[in-house]
Amino acid sequence: MKGIILHGGHGTRLRPLTHTGPKQLLPIANKPMSQFCLETIAETGITDIAIIIGGVGSKKVQEYYGNGEKFGVNITYIEQDEPRGIAHAIKLCKDFVNNEKFLVFLGDNIIQKSIIDFVENFENANYDATVLLCEVDNPSRFGIADIENRNILKITEKPKNPKSNLAVTGIYLLTPKIFEVIDNLKPSWRNELEITDALDDLLKNNNNISYEKITDYWKDTGTPDDILHANGEIIEKHPEFIKKHLTSTKNVPENVEIVGKVIMGENCSIESNVMIEGPVIIGDNCKITANSSLGPNVSVGNNSVISVNSIKNSIIMENCKINSTRKIKDSIVASNSEIKDNSLNDNKIFLLGEGSKISL
Repeated sequence: MKGIILHGGHGTRLRPLTHTGPKQLLPIANKPMSQFCLETIAETGITDIAIIIGGVGSKKVQEYYGNGEKFGVNITYIEQDEPRGIAHAIKLCKDFVNNEKFLVFLGDNIIQKSIIDFVENFENANYDATVLLCEVDNPSRFGIADIENRNILKITEKPKNPKSNLAVTGIYLLTPKIFEVIDNLKPSWRNELEITDALDDLLKNNNNISYEKITDYWKDTGTPDDILHANGEIIEKHPEFIKKHLTSTKNVPENVEIVGKVIMGENCSIESNVMIEGPVIIGDNCKITANSSLGPNVSVGNNSVISVNSIKNSIIMENCKINSTRKIKDSIVASNSEIKDNSLNDNKIFLLGEGSKISL
């Protein structure tokens, strides 16, 4: 079985974060979100993986993942010249798939549950496709499946009157039959080849589509709020988290307080009167200056310096310098950014692209 990760698109809803790179490389708990996808695929035993690239930052994707050796997989890069839909991206992989069953994973989807059982079930069954579903509170935002027994009867994209709350997650198990369907597919009103239309045509041709339900966490990280929510959730359940008592840092004052789940990288410097309330993750070579307060739900990337009154529910990426006397919350600050803010106003929300310099 082969694996495919879709890593293209413009990420317009996440600008300015995506002006200099693809949204799938934005970090969740200090790890690119698409790396969670790759690791989930590799965990199933699939080692031949295609990454569909296109748009801003394609070279960054190739630089980060390389040939896949450091992740224990073999990576092939396939270029999609412009965003023409998920089904179009899948069509580009026909030669790569080479008549095998395959797994498709949208690179901005975050799940915590292993899908090993789902993959094994699909390999051993005669279904033409299996779609992973998840119950959602707002089904009108998603493609929604109408099901009966173990089969999907119909998939409707963003229905006004949904028949269920089972959203299509963006994780698909497919056979080469899908390529013939896509070849005959007409573009949608967005001028894209939609995967939901392709699956619906499979059903119309009397093919069998099953489903599996994700009962743990799933998030489609299309907006800043989605990313912050996923960041907090992943940090909270990160397998490496333990309650630290400063044993991982050197020369830390006794009046530093750490509460809850916190993980620190190598060579971190924590000064006096710092309060860290987990869940929090701090990368390597970071400095948290005196009287700063971090958490909950905060990630700090490598080589960053944090000097703040308070920062909560935020992502600070690598190589940042944050110096603020006010309370920062619900913020995402991209790599190599600086904030100098001596205002006495209470709260501030930042959404800053890579290399931003702010002085208030």
